[in-house]
Amino acid sequence: MIRIFSTINDIFTEVGTPAEAKNPWVNLVSPTQFEIEQTAALTSANLDFLKAALDEEEQPRLDFEDGQGLIIINVPIKRDTIRFDTIPLGIVITDSFLITVCLEQNEVLDALITSRPKALHTGKRSRFVLQLLYTTATQYLKYLRQIERKKDASEAALLKSMKNRELVDLLALSKGLVYFTTSLRSNQAVLGRLLRLHFHKQTDQAEFSPILCMYPEDEDLLEDVITENKQAIEMGDVYSSTLSGMMDAFASVISNNLNMVMKFLTSVTIVLAIPSIVSGFYGMNVRLPGQGSPVAFGGILLVSLVLGIGAAWALAKRRMF
Repeated sequence: MIRIFSTINDIFTEVGTPAEAKNPWVNLVSPTQFEIEQTAALTSANLDFLKAALDEEEQPRLDFEDGQGLIIINVPIKRDTIRFDTIPLGIVITDSFLITVCLEQNEVLDALITSRPKALHTGKRSRFVLQLLYTTATQYLKYLRQIERKKDASEAALLKSMKNRELVDLLALSKGLVYFTTSLRSNQAVLGRLLRLHFHKQTDQAEFSPILCMYPEDEDLLEDVITENKQAIEMGDVYSSTLSGMMDAFASVISNNLNMVMKFLTSVTIVLAIPSIVSGFYGMNVRLPGQGSPVAFGGILLVSLVLGIGAAWALAKRRMF
């Protein structure tokens, strides 16, 4: 799917074709081979740059070639209530176009399109990239808070559970945290290189490219992006550590809960076995004491009851109930 946006008269607007606006943003989501080739032809973008983000294993990086720039970051994806993942998002920058390429629709791009942050301008490409990176970091923070709330809910359920379902949910959350923290650190490396570009833009360093020149007014936004990303990394590390310890602890809790149930059932079985033993004696086909008495049945019941209560009291003293 191809969507094209541009800032026209300071208004962020969706347009039909790149020719309708100056310095447009071309957004490719789950593009076909034809759409990739069509975009490359219309924008003169490097075809390899456009295809880079379509590899699920592509790592975040920053690259410049033939006057074009490529930034690849990992953005968070929410599969369901407990399954979180990350996927690559490619940002291709040319002299006249800014192109984003992603395998799936995600809330980072959706938030950028729908919320339209203040001063969002497709012509100011370095600032646009920073706003996209900032939205990515805030989305990580949003999902991390959701993971924490889900962890708390699973923790409350685990206190009374004897099943593995809650542990499986925690395992899924733990995997999501691993994906998040790994991707955030990779993104941080890209941000670090962008920071070096900003401070060395006046030098002749080979890695500098004028198509991604950041100006002094972008410095605060870049610092905000780095701060948000660092905060997300720290939150992810803390949540991952607590979740790992909690999984170990609650595995023991589930086992202990099961042992308590088995201990209770064993005690009940012992108490119920006593009347069976007494009635078994009086069910034998031999002469027994009091068998001719009219109160023999009541006596047997009374003896069984007394013995059962005595056994229950003795087991309770040993905390078997």
